[in-house]
Amino acid sequence: MSKRDYYEVLGVAKTATEAEMKSAFRKLAMQYHPDRNPGDAEAEVKFKEINEAYQTLSDGQKRAAYDRYGHAAFANGGAGGQGFGNDFSDFMSDIFENFFGETRGRGRGPGGRERGADLRYNLEITLDEAFHGKNAEIRIPSSVTCEACSGTGAKPGSKPKTCPTCAGAGRVRATQGFFSIERTCPNCHGRGEIIDDPCASCGGAGRVTRERTLSVNIPAGVEEGTRIRLAGEGEAGVRGGPPGDLYIFLSLKPHPFFQRDGADLFCRVPISMVSAALGGEFAVPTLGGTDALVKVPEGTQTGKQFRLRGKGMPVLRSRDMGDLYIQVVVETPQKLTKRQRELLMEFDRECSKENHPESSGFFSRFREFLDGLGGSS
Repeated sequence: MSKRDYYEVLGVAKTATEAEMKSAFRKLAMQYHPDRNPGDAEAEVKFKEINEAYQTLSDGQKRAAYDRYGHAAFANGGAGGQGFGNDFSDFMSDIFENFFGETRGRGRGPGGRERGADLRYNLEITLDEAFHGKNAEIRIPSSVTCEACSGTGAKPGSKPKTCPTCAGAGRVRATQGFFSIERTCPNCHGRGEIIDDPCASCGGAGRVTRERTLSVNIPAGVEEGTRIRLAGEGEAGVRGGPPGDLYIFLSLKPHPFFQRDGADLFCRVPISMVSAALGGEFAVPTLGGTDALVKVPEGTQTGKQFRLRGKGMPVLRSRDMGDLYIQVVVETPQKLTKRQRELLMEFDRECSKENHPESSGFFSRFREFLDGLGGSS
């Protein structure tokens, strides 16, 4: 009997992502699990087929071989998903939790001590602050260890007691069919301890909510989306457990003159028609606090770009600097006086094709192009 296509078994397309395959596998595995279909031989066969398909397609190398050669890739003893790997064990754990209506406590230690949750804080800074770096103070509301009970959750002078249901293990064993399953203790909810007399300050949680002020060092050269981790500054752990971490995500305010691309800065500067024609120079302020001199050669056109090396942004955790690119825009004079108009008209009469090589030759080239199109039709 020929095997069905693995993608067909899981009900996914050949372009499916790992997340899509994982979701499809979980759904099918729960549907055809032997415990849900006792005595159903067909369900057992489908369950094995689903596992085999997923074990192959969830492995990058096996999936590539299968996509190229199909089932023949594993015809000579190749591991086409036979057996149950670590991923399958993890999935079965999740399936048991869903099947028995149970959620396992993750990150829980003795006495129900759980690691606190990580926190996120969004901080907006200016481009100048990103250039120089800064120490910023932030205020965050978060859970901290209750001082009254030192995080135990019990009233001062008393202590939590060992749970009589699970004898402090936090788990109880239950039998379901052929399987023996450990479940979270319903009495202590996995903590292994119970509190007869809870702390009045925290209500037995072992932590309270407070607003804290923290100092954050922002290094020079940070970019949009840079993440700074402050270890141990997240939520306090439950029942004296370790705290989580605080992650600060940086965003940059738009600058009125500079645009940033990595370590490079870009700026547009208008110059007069006379400066563009005769040449000259101008000074550009930089984020470093000094002025950079830009020399404009004679006959400069709009869009001409000048590169100032080392005048851009600092590279994060490096001594290197990016560059500053100046793009000039030739400004046409407005609101001319009568005398200015006469001078420009006199100048125009004196001009030749050599003075305006781009514009003088444009229309003739354009006309030749159109004539060529007419001849080819």
